[in-house]
Amino acid sequence: MVLSFVILILGFVALVWSADRFVFGAAALAKNLGVPTLIVGLTIVAMGSSAPEMMVAAQAALSDKTDTAVGNAIGSNIANIFLVLGITALLRPLAVGSGILRREMPLLVIVSFGAWYIVSDNYFSFVEGAALLVGFAAFILSLIYITKKSSSAADDDPLVAEACDEVPNDVPTGKAVFWLIVGMIILPISADILVDSAVDIAKLFGMSDLLIGLTIIAIGTSLPELAACIAGVLKNEDDLALGNIIGSNIFNILAVLSIAGLLNPAQLDLNISGRDIFVMLGATAALILMSLNFKGKRQINRFEGGLLLAAFIGYMYVII
Repeated sequence: MVLSFVILILGFVALVWSADRFVFGAAALAKNLGVPTLIVGLTIVAMGSSAPEMMVAAQAALSDKTDTAVGNAIGSNIANIFLVLGITALLRPLAVGSGILRREMPLLVIVSFGAWYIVSDNYFSFVEGAALLVGFAAFILSLIYITKKSSSAADDDPLVAEACDEVPNDVPTGKAVFWLIVGMIILPISADILVDSAVDIAKLFGMSDLLIGLTIIAIGTSLPELAACIAGVLKNEDDLALGNIIGSNIFNILAVLSIAGLLNPAQLDLNISGRDIFVMLGATAALILMSLNFKGKRQINRFEGGLLLAAFIGYMYVII
């Protein structure tokens, strides 16, 4: 068991590192080939933040563990709000910008209810996976269109600002290709190791495929978001911290969840439609209510952060 835990941790480290190298190489190469910064930022870089979840979902689905892949997507969304946002708000209250309220949050609500509709019949089909992927492409294209049409939208949108700021500049093409290849090789290997070790640990504790995705894998793949959010608030960049969580949740539903249906359509664990999807919707509702803050100041305070973290601990207790 100790060896399995060591391999699991090494798998997480390798997964996050290789995803970062893959995004760095792909973004730098695209920039060198003349692709505009906006396009690179809103495709390669933005998608890269969910690369670990996407690769783990793919490996799980190919291993005939669709419940693990779906649990990873839903569990990551729950962890992002309850755990990541909770800890971040405890460190320092988060101010909520108007751009997030106008654009990202309504979209998060729409895609969250879309996820509910898909799992409500306890079967995830290829067509539903394809529909989510089409929605993801439409989301990226609409962001690009809105941003190119209005320069103020780029300044006011944390998803756009963060993605474009992360595009590497002046990277030699040879170096970009090298890191792209390294990422492409290590990403699937580390994801495979991670899934296998998580399954081994789960079997020792009698955990189901769904529970593996909701707990071990979801929490592990949410750690990069936690690090990014803490770094954001320490730099007084509240919008970037909150935008990172919302953007990751949108990507998890549209890009990560779609992979499970595309690669391995299957009957789902009844707990997904009867329990976990409603927890995800509840977490999303809590995020919106706390962001609106009817007293006039849009801010997620420390008390609310404590409530979110307590909700996560309670949820983990119930499912485990």
